[in-house]
Amino acid sequence: MTDASSIVKRSRFGISREGGDLARLLLEGRAFFALIAIIIVFSILSPNYFTLGNFLTMATHVAIFGILAIGMLLVILNGGIDLSVGSTLGLSGVVAGFLMQGVTLNTLGVVLFPPVWVVAVLTCALGAFVGAINGLLIARFKVPAFVASLGVMYVARGAALLMTNGLTYNNLAGRPELGNTGFDWLGFNRLFGIPIGVVVLIVISIIGGVVLSRTAFGRWLYASGGNERAAELSGVPVKMVHVSVYILSGVCAAIAGLILSSQLTSAGPTAGNSYELTAIAAVVIGGAALTGGRGTVRGTLLGAFVIGFLSDGLVIIGISSYWQTVFTGAVIVFAVLLNAVQYRRRVKPSSATDSQPTSQQQGGKA
Repeated sequence: MTDASSIVKRSRFGISREGGDLARLLLEGRAFFALIAIIIVFSILSPNYFTLGNFLTMATHVAIFGILAIGMLLVILNGGIDLSVGSTLGLSGVVAGFLMQGVTLNTLGVVLFPPVWVVAVLTCALGAFVGAINGLLIARFKVPAFVASLGVMYVARGAALLMTNGLTYNNLAGRPELGNTGFDWLGFNRLFGIPIGVVVLIVISIIGGVVLSRTAFGRWLYASGGNERAAELSGVPVKMVHVSVYILSGVCAAIAGLILSSQLTSAGPTAGNSYELTAIAAVVIGGAALTGGRGTVRGTLLGAFVIGFLSDGLVIIGISSYWQTVFTGAVIVFAVLLNAVQYRRRVKPSSATDSQPTSQQQGGKA
């Protein structure tokens, strides 16, 4: 009788364990399964969706969000938030457009037309400068990340509007005799059939993945985001990590601004409006915890593709832009709920175990 009852218990335990493993697999791989579901649904609804050409076109749109999201992931892993990336993107595009128009030196009476690579370097330096301001405000002066990045967001957007007087730079192609052609290479050229923007996203993703998983900086980032005080006591340079992640986020925003301006062949001061929310959404959908310390580049990329493929799919089947906003918001809310479920499931067993002393502790007390 005892053997029979033990067999029944083991079988029940095995079934429940298998069910729990399946639920955990679905929960942790939700971004991947959501992306597959989106592709299947829109392929059924539109014959033009499931084509290589359309996929590459959608991937060029995703590249902008993906690059922003990787920079945002670094900040969120550190337990922060960066609301200024959309404005940094717009300001970077405007500065690139300004440089492509030529820099007038009144004292010398000449107009300088810097080559495209100089424009790209200066634009990335600008993004790093904006990120450094965020990082110093947060790490050195202890300003809350939300407030600091919100203020920088308004300053960057205002600076872009002042530079252009609210107008748009349209002549970004350059002229051969001036040596400043090639800006459209980022937006329209392809490498082995893959758009340059997507190639840049792949390179940044690989570098980000290696940094997070193979370097001391990655370990410091996860440690400071999980428990900043414990990381500081362990010798982690917490302030340096704080400043660094915001600088990297600013550089990513500048790169995205260059690619977007090249794709649009214009640079406007309102470019990137609300893109910071899309970047945060991609990180959340990818499974990162907004409290810091948890998240991966792979998950963030999947989140960016979920948002990009969903938005483009809705456009292809003729859904109103208002409904697109509703659907995107619903996906974000659902992703946040799933994140809460996932991390609550992880915390409960450890807290229950910690609440009971181990046998060694009990023996020591005895």
